[in-house]
Amino acid sequence: MNEPLSRLTIRLSINGRKVEREVSARVTLADFIRDDLGLCATRLGCEHGVCGACTIIMDGVSVRSCLLLAVQADGAEIRTVEGLAEAGAMSAVQRAFRDHHALQCGFCTSGFLMTATELFERDAAADESEIRHALSGNLCRCTGYANIVDAVAALLGRES
Repeated sequence: MNEPLSRLTIRLSINGRKVEREVSARVTLADFIRDDLGLCATRLGCEHGVCGACTIIMDGVSVRSCLLLAVQADGAEIRTVEGLAEAGAMSAVQRAFRDHHALQCGFCTSGFLMTATELFERDAAADESEIRHALSGNLCRCTGYANIVDAVAALLGRES
């Protein structure tokens, strides 16, 4: 009987940069992003996919990087919060969060920014109910969500 491969080579694009690395078949995508690539804004909170702090955008869809293995991202296009800035300036989503005081301790912020970015790119016509639904997979212990919802609503050209 053949033993499973313990290390595999993966190739992906992260924040527009091509990456090729050999990884353990069991390392999570979150750990790969943080430990191997040094992109530490992707946070590890619950490590069960509940809190949303590890949210990234993979192939245009927001996903929990703690629930995926790095090898599952082979060939993927990944964006993390470090890739949101546009020519050195904050993205529209980042500006909306700043302008609406949608930041407190900052631990959950990366996940919320990535979720909001995906919503903005997928459905710029989302109403308040759709905004709240999209954000419902991310947990924040500080803000009570009002300012976060207001930031996304303003980004989409509506007031909540």
